[in-house]
Amino acid sequence: MKIIGYVQGMNDICSPMVILLENEADAFWCFERAMRRLRENFRCSTTSIGVQSQLGTLSQVIKTVDPQLHKHLEDLDGGEYLFAFRMLMVLFRREFSFLDALYLWEVMWAMEYNPNIFWSYEQPDGASDSNYGQLNQKMLKQYGKFQRKNLETGYADKNNALAVFLVASVLETKNKQILKEAKGLDDVVSILGDITGNLDAKKACQEALKLQNKYLKKAKRP
Repeated sequence: MKIIGYVQGMNDICSPMVILLENEADAFWCFERAMRRLRENFRCSTTSIGVQSQLGTLSQVIKTVDPQLHKHLEDLDGGEYLFAFRMLMVLFRREFSFLDALYLWEVMWAMEYNPNIFWSYEQPDGASDSNYGQLNQKMLKQYGKFQRKNLETGYADKNNALAVFLVASVLETKNKQILKEAKGLDDVVSILGDITGNLDAKKACQEALKLQNKYLKKAKRP
């Protein structure tokens, strides 16, 4: 198993568990399991950041579902979508209210569930759902709705996460403002900064699932 030490931002993942669970051991166990799932988000080096692959997927999603917005962001030198770094790294703990962030986590992890999830925690590099052809309908029903859709359409890449489409849905809500007002990346960051605590989690999830369907219909299967 890959080991990673403390990285700034992990406190955002830990704090809900400390608040919700009175027993310290239970809180630690939940945090440790959450970090097995999220550790790649925090793995950074001098040449890469932990969520870089997800940012690349986000770029492809926006390019596919909203080419005009993607081109505008590229023109602002924001084609790598680094302004969305925090949203993905700590799963919207800063952008949504505390209760909405918890709602999002529960929805994301339920919809991305697959029967091999605990095995994949132990074998992160080897875990794969690439054997879709061997899955029957009974087995597919064990998967969460989001992951099942990815499997059925051949997009089971681990970077094709619901969180990516949630970020895309946030960008889409600010589409007109970004196109009209953003003259540089600082403007994009400022516009997105204004949403903090003012987003509706249920609406964001609904829009994210719509974007997933739109993307899967338009994107070419790898």
